Amino acid sequence: MMVIRNRRLAPVVQQLALPLDAKPNSSAADRPVDVVLAALIVALIGFGVVMVYSASAVQATLHMHDPQFFLKRQAVYALVALTLFFIIGAIDYHRLYKLTYPVLGGVGLLLVMCIVGLGKSGGGATRWLALGPIHIQPAEMSKLALVCWLSYSLAKKAEKVKTFTVGFLPHLLVAGIFMLLCMKQPDFGSSVVLLLLTFTMLFVAGAKVGYILGASILGAVFGAVSIMSKQYRLDRYMAWMNMDQHRADLAYQPFQSVMSFGSGGTWGTGVGKGLQTLYLPEAHNDFIAAIIGEELGFVGILTLCIVYLALVARGVRAAFRAPDDYGSYLAFGISTMFGVQALVNLCVALAILPTKGLTLPFLSFGGSSLLVNAAAAGILLNVSRQGMAPPVPERETPEAPPVEEMTILPDEGESVASALGEPTVLGDTKAVEETA
Repeated sequence: MMVIRNRRLAPVVQQLALPLDAKPNSSAADRPVDVVLAALIVALIGFGVVMVYSASAVQATLHMHDPQFFLKRQAVYALVALTLFFIIGAIDYHRLYKLTYPVLGGVGLLLVMCIVGLGKSGGGATRWLALGPIHIQPAEMSKLALVCWLSYSLAKKAEKVKTFTVGFLPHLLVAGIFMLLCMKQPDFGSSVVLLLLTFTMLFVAGAKVGYILGASILGAVFGAVSIMSKQYRLDRYMAWMNMDQHRADLAYQPFQSVMSFGSGGTWGTGVGKGLQTLYLPEAHNDFIAAIIGEELGFVGILTLCIVYLALVARGVRAAFRAPDDYGSYLAFGISTMFGVQALVNLCVALAILPTKGLTLPFLSFGGSSLLVNAAAAGILLNVSRQGMAPPVPERETPEAPPVEEMTILPDEGESVASALGEPTVLGDTKAVEETA
């Protein structure tokens, strides 16, 4: 019989009871880094630089008169992102909960600034704040800010998360405010991601499934009303439903994206040899997956999906091994953020979903998305670094049977000799003499 004993159970229970009182773990610096997780992040960032150059060289030459215009910028973003990734990965994540509300409020303020006239418009939306040559996209920050706040709040409330007024409603209201601010830009895709993040973390924390299902139904109704209330959203949806009829106007971008995947075949045309960069608008941004599909083919897209799946799996592994609830919720939330964005972006590129305007994590061109994702990955790396190894099963040592007193019987030969009065081999010499 196998009996599993976790010798670290007592300290873990104490940390779970007071998750936000955990002190920074100085011994974590001596623990090994999750090499697989770090390698996946570095590989994605490096691969993103290569594919941005491949997807943008034509447009950069035509519009910027410099084929390496986007490459230079993305290379700088990548270097900053890698630096940020390793710096945050070395900082104990327990220090983050003190910054929860300042970060949440600051990001909310930036979202408000976008919709009150201080934002920069582009593509029919006001999603950026211009600080000189630097453009900030607060919607990208809102995802990580919401994950950090939900992790803090859910860990603090513990068992109260099962209640409606304390554990469910406040989290839904805060997420709803951020969703409305994103919708005002408008940024429907980020709103959907925020809602999915909230529902996933509430489910992981143990909120009642009935509450989540009810809110999901309301969210679906709200989404349908949002599409019907805006003519451009309705037109885009109808064009997506009838792509063949609108492939020259509203459905031009998703149609060309699907053509890219078809042109790649199994192995692709080769990096830098794709032709859809001549026709696909914003190929280096939201539709970079289409260029990967054309130049690296089905095998390249399948490999990319496996890499994202491995990234999410390592994050979930870190969540299960986290020493407290706060770290576990952070790891689950960040993993969900990566997975949901990658899934939605790939579905949009394949025309499975209407155009949403979401970037592909670590690959799409842009500083805000890359830096926010790198910061989130750094937090995930630190959680995995402080995680405990799984309990090692130990065999229960069987107890020795009780020792019983045993009566030593005389040998058969001795018994017969004694009965006949004869001496044994080691018998009494005196008895031999008397017989003689």
